[in-house]
Amino acid sequence: MTVTDRHALERVLREAGVPEAYYWIEGVHEPAPTPPDFVYLRTRPGGAGDGTTAWETGVYERGVHEPVATHDTEAGACAHLRTLLGA
Repeated sequence: MTVTDRHALERVLREAGVPEAYYWIEGVHEPAPTPPDFVYLRTRPGGAGDGTTAWETGVYERGVHEPVATHDTEAGACAHLRTLLGA
């Protein structure tokens, strides 16, 4: 199943039984209190530099966001986060 947006990704992860504390998806799934470490998907701070939205996937550890990859599309970022979670 191809996932093209964050809402569908969250639904797929939930249905696959991925623990909610393992991931953070901007605007869709933002656990509170914030877990100590998780993989994330968010819009890239500062955008793509050309006025378009860029997406970032990465790992949050010890209070620091560590980007793993940037993506031109939301669908690409969703696919990568899903791969990181093995779902």
